[in-house]
Amino acid sequence: MASVSINEESAKGGMWVLDQKLDQPMEVEAGRLRNMYREKKFSSLLLLRLAFQSLGVVYGDLGTSPLYVFYNTFPQGIDDPEDVIGALSLIIYSLTLVPLLKYVFVVCRANDNGQGGTFALYSLLCRHAKVKTIPNQHRTDEELTTYSRHKFDENSIAAKTKRWLEAQPYRKNLLLILVLVGTCMVIGDGILTPAISVLSAAGGIKVDHPKMSNDVVVVVAVLILVGLFSMQHYGIDRVGWLFAPIVLLWFLLIGSIGALNIWKYDSAVLKAFSPVYIYRYFRRGGKDSWNSLGGIMLSITGTEALFADLSHFPVSAVQIAFTVVVFPCLLLAYTGQAAYLMDNPGHVHDAFYRSIPEGIYWPMFIIATVAAAVASQATISATFSIIEQALALGCFPRVKVVHTSKKFLGQIYIPDINWVLMILCISVTAGFRNTSQIGNAYGTAVVIVMLVTTFLMILIMLLVWRSHWILVLIFTGLSLVVELTYFSAVLLKVNQGGWVPLVIAAVFLIIMYVWHYGTVKRYEFEMHSKVSMAWILGLGPSLGLVRVPGIGLVYTELASGVPHIFSHFITNLPAIHSVVVFVCVKYLPVYTVPLEERFLVKRIGPKNFHMFRCVARYGYKDLHKKDDNFEKMLFDNLLVFVRLEAMMEGCSDSDEYSIYGQQTEKSADLLLTENGNTISSSTMELTQSSCDSIVPVRSPLRANSLVRSSGQTSSQTEVDECEYINRCRDAGVVHILGNTVVRARRDSRFVKRIAVDYIYAFLRRICRENSVIFNVPHESLLNVGQIFYV
Repeated sequence: MASVSINEESAKGGMWVLDQKLDQPMEVEAGRLRNMYREKKFSSLLLLRLAFQSLGVVYGDLGTSPLYVFYNTFPQGIDDPEDVIGALSLIIYSLTLVPLLKYVFVVCRANDNGQGGTFALYSLLCRHAKVKTIPNQHRTDEELTTYSRHKFDENSIAAKTKRWLEAQPYRKNLLLILVLVGTCMVIGDGILTPAISVLSAAGGIKVDHPKMSNDVVVVVAVLILVGLFSMQHYGIDRVGWLFAPIVLLWFLLIGSIGALNIWKYDSAVLKAFSPVYIYRYFRRGGKDSWNSLGGIMLSITGTEALFADLSHFPVSAVQIAFTVVVFPCLLLAYTGQAAYLMDNPGHVHDAFYRSIPEGIYWPMFIIATVAAAVASQATISATFSIIEQALALGCFPRVKVVHTSKKFLGQIYIPDINWVLMILCISVTAGFRNTSQIGNAYGTAVVIVMLVTTFLMILIMLLVWRSHWILVLIFTGLSLVVELTYFSAVLLKVNQGGWVPLVIAAVFLIIMYVWHYGTVKRYEFEMHSKVSMAWILGLGPSLGLVRVPGIGLVYTELASGVPHIFSHFITNLPAIHSVVVFVCVKYLPVYTVPLEERFLVKRIGPKNFHMFRCVARYGYKDLHKKDDNFEKMLFDNLLVFVRLEAMMEGCSDSDEYSIYGQQTEKSADLLLTENGNTISSSTMELTQSSCDSIVPVRSPLRANSLVRSSGQTSSQTEVDECEYINRCRDAGVVHILGNTVVRARRDSRFVKRIAVDYIYAFLRRICRENSVIFNVPHESLLNVGQIFYV
């Protein structure tokens, strides 16, 4: 390591002593905003509007289950009318325990500032325990107003759970795999829900035309699916307004028809509200009753999408829609169908359409078909949301994400995933051609998602909510009794279509885990090969290079230290720009980072080096869009940092520092509008606390002018460096990105070579480039290639 001679140590201050940390952490400039971020409050009228819209996006899947539940419950027909009452009792209590009590009133409260899904739960856990597998956390990040974490008593159950999770690396990996399994099953839902819903609705044609070929039904279903996926680019806000009236009408109609059937056929089915009939059902049917659970479980499908779709609507709107409309209408619909089947047990294969009064059959068929298409929207939207979260946490290849609403941040559309879902969905529909086998596959995916959510909720209740262990035990017991019972039933049908979601999930799990593995290894490579700050200082003021006009933005994943691509670049090309900014874009386990707190800026080395570091922090809902001027925001924050640094040069650990602190607040407005630039107010507050650690007491540029007043010198220094940066910016800005190629070592195992050399390499080729994400012009882009072996 090159040694550095420091002749003016007394003037430069202790910052430049090599025995100390030369590249200090940035928490000193991360102040917390006084106006804490709060969740947006909705007016009553807007809340009702959003509750109405949520019907079309969130509850379509759950609402169309009456189309196929009784058929999948009794595929061989009904032997005893009492079985209908037992099955109805199971449906009633399943709807009450899982969607109503577990999800709407418990799991929905575990949202991450309104964001739902398995990755939202994972992000909450990452904030309360060090379980994130990419070790780029820093206590600076904990100062964010959206970070929201709690402190533990060292002897509490929460603290013990936290220590247990953090103790072994394999526990962190197991937690990540559990989250990925849940995510992959939600993607499987996005494929199977449209298939079973649309095919069941289209099957109503055969009720009026029994001799019609099943091929016609399949063709009609495929055409509807193509139309559905083609509409996704319009966005959920518009689609929600289109679908919500249809779903509301659907719920009101099935509820009314159900009430009519109860009155018309057999009101004795109301005794199914007694759980005694569940016991009688299993005692009488034995193994057949157990097998029928796979069909009964379809009555609660769509519940997992309810939680994942929270990002599109506030929790209160989702709760209002379910309790006021969805739950009572579903109970009436299933009870009415059961009353009809008590008198007509031979019509179980098409019980829904048979129970419709003749006068409204065809209007109801049309509404059912449209509602089935709407039902698919819930899981498609959930798939988009959960993949977006996986992207930000480094668990999915980079794909294009389009925001479809200016009002609601969570409403998105992912074109690539949309067309993949469409192709797979059509393949499943045309391949199985009947709802029985698709129902078996569907049930397998849903129950696994529910089990994953239960296990994550146990950790949430312990770490985040710090609930009493008795409440955790009650929640866990009730959830697992229901879900493990259904899981044991769907396992018996793996060979009857249940293998489909397992195969789909396995493919996506491999993709996500391999991508995450490659991401972690690339980060570890940058960490282990970063350049020492002492080496940079040893190069001297010119860095031992030719300093060409312009500004070089060197992108790195490191929030501290100089990246290897920088030394690799100047070793092969001994020239660097007059101003160098190391840019670290980091995603945090929060749903958003407020603009006021997004950028952290600090200086690297003496002032005459003109080297800076800028950390840009994003949440998993924050995206780089083409209309965002990332470069402009970066330079705005850089310039305000230079101004404030110049103001602080005269400060020390004396009363002068506190006077400066008071003056800075008064001069905030002036700095915000200086030179026509809009500067983030938090940057001033962030930098304010850095006086005694980041900025030296006496600058090297002031070594020969200590007799001048600090105010005059600070002003002159500030103007000189700001003008210098602006002149360099006018000369040109070059974006330097590392193009790191990952290869497996020759002595690696066969599985590792396949994963790294083929799967990860293929995903890197087809995913979006960083230059596209940052909207970097091709003429300003410079890729630095390097290879490393894992």
